[in-house]
Amino acid sequence: MLDRRTGLLGLLLAVVSAAAFGTAGVFAAGLLDAGWSAASAVIVRVGLGALVLTVPAVLQLRRRWHLLRANAGAVLAFGALAVALPQLAYFSAVARLSVGVALLLEYSAVVLVVLWVWVRLGQRPGAVTAAGVVVALTGLVLVLDVARGAELDPIGIAWGLLAAVGLAAYFVLSARTEGALPPLVSAWAGLAVGALLLGVAALVGIVPWRTSAADVELAGRTISWLVAVLGIALVAAAVAYATGIAAVRLLGARLSSFVGLSEVLFAVLFAWLALGQQPSGVQLVGGVVVLAGIVLVRLGERPAGDIPVGPVGTPGHPTAAETVPG
Repeated sequence: MLDRRTGLLGLLLAVVSAAAFGTAGVFAAGLLDAGWSAASAVIVRVGLGALVLTVPAVLQLRRRWHLLRANAGAVLAFGALAVALPQLAYFSAVARLSVGVALLLEYSAVVLVVLWVWVRLGQRPGAVTAAGVVVALTGLVLVLDVARGAELDPIGIAWGLLAAVGLAAYFVLSARTEGALPPLVSAWAGLAVGALLLGVAALVGIVPWRTSAADVELAGRTISWLVAVLGIALVAAAVAYATGIAAVRLLGARLSSFVGLSEVLFAVLFAWLALGQQPSGVQLVGGVVVLAGIVLVRLGERPAGDIPVGPVGTPGHPTAAETVPG
Protein backbone atom coordinates (compact mmCIF):
# COMPACT_ATOMS: atom_id res chain seq x y z
CA MET A 1 0.00 0.00 0.00
CA LEU A 2 1.43 3.35 -0.96
CA ASP A 3 1.79 5.88 1.83
CA ARG A 4 1.12 9.55 1.23
CA ARG A 5 4.81 10.47 0.93
CA THR A 6 5.52 7.73 -1.59
CA GLY A 7 2.46 8.70 -3.62
CA LEU A 8 3.47 12.35 -3.72
CA LEU A 9 7.04 11.45 -4.74
CA GLY A 10 5.68 9.22 -7.48
CA LEU A 11 3.41 11.98 -8.78
CA LEU A 12 6.30 14.46 -8.71
CA LEU A 13 8.55 12.11 -10.68
CA ALA A 14 5.74 11.39 -13.14
CA VAL A 15 5.18 15.10 -13.77
CA VAL A 16 8.93 15.72 -14.17
CA SER A 17 9.09 12.85 -16.65
CA ALA A 18 6.08 14.15 -18.59
CA ALA A 19 7.60 17.64 -18.73
CA ALA A 20 10.95 16.21 -19.91
CA PHE A 21 9.25 14.14 -22.61
CA GLY A 22 7.28 17.25 -23.56
CA THR A 23 10.45 19.09 -24.57
CA ALA A 24 11.11 16.61 -27.39
CA GLY A 25 8.86 18.39 -29.87
CA VAL A 26 10.58 21.74 -29.38
CA PHE A 27 14.11 20.40 -29.81
CA ALA A 28 13.05 18.15 -32.68
CA ALA A 29 11.30 21.00 -34.49
CA GLY A 30 14.58 22.86 -34.85
CA LEU A 31 16.38 19.77 -36.11
CA LEU A 32 13.63 18.92 -38.60
CA ASP A 33 13.60 22.46 -39.94
CA ALA A 34 17.38 22.26 -40.33
CA GLY A 35 17.06 19.19 -42.56
CA TRP A 36 17.10 16.23 -40.18
CA SER A 37 14.76 13.32 -40.77
CA ALA A 38 12.46 12.41 -37.89
CA ALA A 39 14.05 8.96 -37.65
CA SER A 40 17.55 10.43 -37.36
CA ALA A 41 16.45 12.78 -34.57
CA VAL A 42 14.96 9.90 -32.60
CA ILE A 43 17.91 7.55 -33.11
CA VAL A 44 20.37 10.22 -31.98
CA ARG A 45 18.08 11.08 -29.06
CA VAL A 46 17.86 7.49 -27.84
CA GLY A 47 21.48 6.62 -28.56
CA LEU A 48 22.99 9.67 -26.87
CA GLY A 49 20.51 9.31 -24.02
CA ALA A 50 21.89 5.84 -23.36
CA LEU A 51 25.45 7.15 -23.63
CA VAL A 52 24.76 9.91 -21.08
CA LEU A 53 23.42 7.36 -18.59
CA THR A 54 26.31 4.92 -19.06
CA VAL A 55 28.61 6.21 -16.31
CA PRO A 56 25.95 6.53 -13.56
CA ALA A 57 24.48 3.17 -14.61
CA VAL A 58 27.87 1.44 -14.40
CA LEU A 59 28.46 3.00 -10.97
CA GLN A 60 25.12 1.67 -9.75
CA LEU A 61 25.94 -1.77 -11.09
CA ARG A 62 29.32 -2.09 -9.34
CA ARG A 63 29.54 -5.54 -7.74
CA ARG A 64 25.98 -6.18 -8.95
CA TRP A 65 26.48 -7.11 -12.60
CA HIS A 66 24.52 -10.27 -11.94
CA LEU A 67 21.40 -8.10 -11.91
CA LEU A 68 21.96 -7.19 -15.55
CA ARG A 69 22.36 -10.82 -16.52
CA ALA A 70 19.28 -11.81 -14.51
CA ASN A 71 17.23 -9.08 -16.21
CA ALA A 72 18.50 -9.66 -19.75
CA GLY A 73 15.06 -10.73 -20.97
CA ALA A 74 13.35 -7.74 -19.37
CA VAL A 75 15.92 -5.36 -20.87
CA LEU A 76 15.51 -6.78 -24.36
CA ALA A 77 11.71 -6.62 -24.03
CA PHE A 78 11.80 -3.03 -22.82
CA GLY A 79 14.19 -1.90 -25.54
CA ALA A 80 12.21 -3.65 -28.28
CA LEU A 81 8.63 -3.10 -27.11
CA ALA A 82 8.78 0.12 -25.09
CA VAL A 83 11.44 2.06 -27.05
CA ALA A 84 11.88 0.79 -30.61
CA LEU A 85 8.33 -0.43 -31.36
CA PRO A 86 6.42 2.80 -30.62
CA GLN A 87 9.00 4.84 -32.53
CA LEU A 88 8.85 2.72 -35.68
CA ALA A 89 5.06 2.33 -35.51
CA TYR A 90 4.55 6.05 -35.01
CA PHE A 91 6.77 6.89 -38.00
CA SER A 92 4.70 4.56 -40.14
CA ALA A 93 1.43 5.99 -38.79
CA VAL A 94 2.24 9.64 -39.49
CA ALA A 95 3.20 8.70 -43.05
CA ARG A 96 -0.48 7.89 -43.64
CA LEU A 97 -2.39 9.87 -40.97
CA SER A 98 -2.48 13.40 -39.62
CA VAL A 99 -0.23 13.85 -36.59
CA GLY A 100 -3.18 14.50 -34.28
CA VAL A 101 -4.93 11.26 -35.23
CA ALA A 102 -1.69 9.28 -34.95
CA LEU A 103 -1.03 10.67 -31.47
CA LEU A 104 -4.60 10.03 -30.36
CA LEU A 105 -4.28 6.40 -31.43
CA GLU A 106 -0.93 6.07 -29.64
CA TYR A 107 -2.25 7.59 -26.44
CA SER A 108 -5.14 5.14 -26.43
CA ALA A 109 -2.47 3.10 -24.64
CA VAL A 110 -4.03 4.28 -21.38
CA VAL A 111 -7.07 2.12 -22.17
CA LEU A 112 -4.80 -0.87 -22.85
CA VAL A 113 -3.09 -0.36 -19.50
CA VAL A 114 -6.44 -0.28 -17.68
CA LEU A 115 -7.45 -3.50 -19.45
CA TRP A 116 -4.09 -5.11 -18.62
CA VAL A 117 -4.47 -4.33 -14.90
CA TRP A 118 -8.02 -5.70 -15.02
CA VAL A 119 -7.17 -8.95 -16.85
CA ARG A 120 -3.77 -9.64 -15.27
CA LEU A 121 -4.44 -8.52 -11.70
CA GLY A 122 -8.21 -8.77 -11.56
CA GLN A 123 -8.50 -5.08 -10.64
CA ARG A 124 -11.66 -4.08 -12.43
CA PRO A 125 -11.83 -0.29 -12.89
CA GLY A 126 -14.50 1.31 -10.74
CA ALA A 127 -17.05 3.87 -11.89
CA VAL A 128 -14.81 6.81 -10.96
CA THR A 129 -11.80 5.37 -12.79
CA ALA A 130 -13.91 4.57 -15.86
CA ALA A 131 -15.24 8.13 -15.84
CA GLY A 132 -11.67 9.40 -15.61
CA VAL A 133 -10.72 7.35 -18.69
CA VAL A 134 -13.53 8.90 -20.73
CA VAL A 135 -12.88 12.43 -19.50
CA ALA A 136 -9.10 12.24 -20.05
CA LEU A 137 -9.43 10.87 -23.59
CA THR A 138 -12.05 13.50 -24.41
CA GLY A 139 -9.66 16.18 -23.25
CA LEU A 140 -6.88 14.64 -25.33
CA VAL A 141 -9.05 14.85 -28.44
CA LEU A 142 -9.53 18.58 -27.76
CA VAL A 143 -5.84 19.25 -27.04
CA LEU A 144 -4.71 17.49 -30.20
CA ASP A 145 -7.46 19.20 -32.21
CA VAL A 146 -7.98 15.95 -34.10
CA ALA A 147 -11.01 17.17 -36.04
CA ARG A 148 -8.89 19.72 -37.92
CA GLY A 149 -7.03 18.16 -40.82
CA ALA A 150 -7.94 14.63 -39.82
CA GLU A 151 -6.83 11.92 -42.26
CA LEU A 152 -7.92 8.28 -42.04
CA ASP A 153 -6.21 5.28 -43.59
CA PRO A 154 -6.69 1.65 -42.48
CA ILE A 155 -2.99 0.81 -42.60
CA GLY A 156 -2.11 4.04 -40.81
CA ILE A 157 -4.67 3.26 -38.10
CA ALA A 158 -3.13 -0.19 -37.66
CA TRP A 159 0.31 1.37 -37.21
CA GLY A 160 -1.10 3.88 -34.72
CA LEU A 161 -2.66 1.12 -32.64
CA LEU A 162 0.65 -0.77 -32.73
CA ALA A 163 2.32 2.37 -31.36
CA ALA A 164 -0.28 2.28 -28.56
CA VAL A 165 0.79 -1.27 -27.74
CA GLY A 166 4.39 -0.07 -27.46
CA LEU A 167 3.45 2.84 -25.20
CA ALA A 168 1.37 0.53 -23.00
CA ALA A 169 4.37 -1.80 -22.81
CA TYR A 170 6.44 1.11 -21.47
CA PHE A 171 4.14 1.48 -18.47
CA VAL A 172 3.55 -2.22 -17.89
CA LEU A 173 7.21 -3.26 -18.15
CA SER A 174 8.39 -0.28 -16.08
CA ALA A 175 6.09 -1.35 -13.23
CA ARG A 176 8.01 -4.57 -12.60
CA THR A 177 9.79 -4.27 -9.24
CA GLU A 178 10.71 -7.74 -7.95
CA GLY A 179 14.36 -8.40 -8.79
CA ALA A 180 14.32 -5.51 -11.27
CA LEU A 181 17.21 -3.23 -12.15
CA PRO A 182 17.32 0.25 -10.57
CA PRO A 183 15.25 2.75 -12.61
CA LEU A 184 18.30 4.59 -13.99
CA VAL A 185 19.96 1.34 -15.03
CA SER A 186 16.72 0.13 -16.61
CA ALA A 187 16.49 3.34 -18.61
CA TRP A 188 20.12 3.06 -19.74
CA ALA A 189 19.88 -0.57 -20.82
CA GLY A 190 16.49 -0.13 -22.50
CA LEU A 191 17.62 2.95 -24.42
CA ALA A 192 20.79 1.16 -25.54
CA VAL A 193 18.81 -1.79 -26.90
CA GLY A 194 16.27 0.54 -28.51
CA ALA A 195 19.00 2.60 -30.15
CA LEU A 196 20.63 -0.55 -31.53
CA LEU A 197 17.36 -1.80 -33.02
CA LEU A 198 16.46 1.59 -34.48
CA GLY A 199 19.97 1.91 -35.88
CA VAL A 200 19.58 -1.42 -37.65
CA ALA A 201 16.22 -0.23 -39.01
CA ALA A 202 17.96 2.83 -40.45
CA LEU A 203 20.77 0.74 -41.96
CA VAL A 204 18.34 -1.52 -43.82
CA GLY A 205 16.25 1.41 -44.97
CA ILE A 206 13.11 0.86 -42.86
CA VAL A 207 13.43 4.43 -41.57
CA PRO A 208 15.20 7.30 -43.35
CA TRP A 209 18.53 8.64 -42.06
CA ARG A 210 19.32 12.29 -42.79
CA THR A 211 21.19 14.81 -40.64
CA SER A 212 22.54 18.32 -41.02
CA ALA A 213 25.10 20.54 -39.31
CA ALA A 214 23.09 23.69 -40.05
CA ASP A 215 22.12 26.00 -37.18
CA VAL A 216 18.61 25.64 -35.75
CA GLU A 217 15.99 28.16 -34.64
CA LEU A 218 14.79 27.94 -31.03
CA ALA A 219 12.82 30.53 -29.08
CA GLY A 220 13.48 33.10 -31.77
CA ARG A 221 17.25 32.64 -31.63
CA THR A 222 19.71 30.87 -33.88
CA ILE A 223 21.68 28.21 -32.02
CA SER A 224 24.04 25.39 -32.90
CA TRP A 225 22.47 22.08 -33.82
CA LEU A 226 24.53 20.58 -31.01
CA VAL A 227 22.42 22.43 -28.44
CA ALA A 228 19.24 20.90 -29.81
CA VAL A 229 20.84 17.44 -29.95
CA LEU A 230 22.07 17.69 -26.35
CA GLY A 231 18.66 18.92 -25.23
CA ILE A 232 16.76 16.11 -26.88
CA ALA A 233 19.24 13.51 -25.55
CA LEU A 234 19.80 14.80 -22.01
CA VAL A 235 16.31 16.05 -21.16
CA ALA A 236 13.88 14.26 -23.50
CA ALA A 237 15.62 10.88 -23.23
CA ALA A 238 17.94 10.40 -20.23
CA VAL A 239 15.97 12.42 -17.66
CA ALA A 240 12.57 11.53 -19.11
CA TYR A 241 13.03 7.75 -19.12
CA ALA A 242 14.88 7.50 -15.79
CA THR A 243 12.31 9.54 -13.86
CA GLY A 244 9.44 7.93 -15.75
CA ILE A 245 10.45 4.37 -14.79
CA ALA A 246 10.94 5.43 -11.17
CA ALA A 247 7.47 7.02 -11.16
CA VAL A 248 5.76 3.93 -12.58
CA ARG A 249 7.31 1.75 -9.90
CA LEU A 250 5.92 4.03 -7.20
CA LEU A 251 2.47 4.67 -8.68
CA GLY A 252 1.76 1.57 -10.74
CA ALA A 253 1.12 1.34 -14.46
CA ARG A 254 -2.50 2.51 -14.49
CA LEU A 255 -2.18 5.82 -12.66
CA SER A 256 1.21 6.57 -14.25
CA SER A 257 -0.21 6.16 -17.75
CA PHE A 258 -2.83 8.82 -17.07
CA VAL A 259 -0.40 11.24 -15.44
CA GLY A 260 1.69 10.65 -18.57
CA LEU A 261 -1.05 12.33 -20.61
CA SER A 262 0.13 15.62 -19.12
CA GLU A 263 3.12 15.24 -21.47
CA VAL A 264 0.86 16.53 -24.25
CA LEU A 265 0.00 19.60 -22.15
CA PHE A 266 3.67 20.33 -21.48
CA ALA A 267 4.46 19.84 -25.17
CA VAL A 268 1.80 22.40 -26.14
CA LEU A 269 3.10 24.81 -23.49
CA PHE A 270 6.73 24.49 -24.59
CA ALA A 271 5.74 24.85 -28.24
CA TRP A 272 3.96 28.07 -27.31
CA LEU A 273 6.91 29.48 -25.33
CA ALA A 274 9.73 28.38 -27.64
CA LEU A 275 8.12 28.20 -31.08
CA GLY A 276 5.35 30.76 -30.81
CA GLN A 277 2.68 28.11 -31.49
CA GLN A 278 -0.09 29.65 -29.41
CA PRO A 279 -2.73 27.10 -28.32
CA SER A 280 -6.33 27.69 -29.29
CA GLY A 281 -9.16 28.13 -26.83
CA VAL A 282 -10.30 24.58 -27.56
CA GLN A 283 -6.85 23.23 -26.69
CA LEU A 284 -6.81 25.15 -23.40
CA VAL A 285 -10.20 23.74 -22.49
CA GLY A 286 -8.94 20.29 -23.47
CA GLY A 287 -5.99 20.70 -21.12
CA VAL A 288 -8.31 21.38 -18.20
CA VAL A 289 -10.43 18.36 -19.16
CA VAL A 290 -7.34 16.10 -19.30
CA LEU A 291 -6.30 17.22 -15.82
CA ALA A 292 -9.83 16.57 -14.56
CA GLY A 293 -9.64 13.05 -15.98
CA ILE A 294 -6.29 12.43 -14.26
CA VAL A 295 -7.77 13.58 -10.94
CA LEU A 296 -10.72 11.22 -11.38
CA VAL A 297 -8.41 8.29 -12.11
CA ARG A 298 -6.36 9.14 -9.01
CA LEU A 299 -9.50 9.28 -6.88
CA GLY A 300 -10.66 5.98 -8.35
CA GLU A 301 -7.44 4.13 -7.53
CA ARG A 302 -7.82 1.35 -5.01
CA PRO A 303 -6.10 1.84 -1.65
CA ALA A 304 -3.65 -0.94 -2.38
CA GLY A 305 -2.49 0.77 -5.55
CA ASP A 306 -1.70 -1.21 -8.67
CA ILE A 307 1.76 -2.53 -9.28
CA PRO A 308 1.47 -5.04 -12.09
CA VAL A 309 4.32 -7.40 -12.86
CA GLY A 310 5.59 -7.28 -16.41
CA PRO A 311 5.17 -10.30 -18.63
CA VAL A 312 8.90 -10.98 -18.63
CA GLY A 313 9.53 -11.16 -14.87
CA THR A 314 6.53 0.32 -23.65
CA PRO A 315 7.03 9.55 -25.96
CA GLY A 316 8.23 11.37 -25.24
CA HIS A 317 5.97 12.22 -27.88
CA PRO A 318 5.47 15.42 -29.77
CA THR A 319 2.73 17.97 -29.94
CA ALA A 320 0.25 17.78 -32.77
CA ALA A 321 2.50 20.22 -34.61
CA GLU A 322 5.45 17.84 -34.69
CA THR A 323 6.15 14.42 -36.15
CA VAL A 324 8.75 13.00 -33.80
CA PRO A 325 7.50 10.44 -31.24
CA GLY A 326 9.14 10.26 -28.01
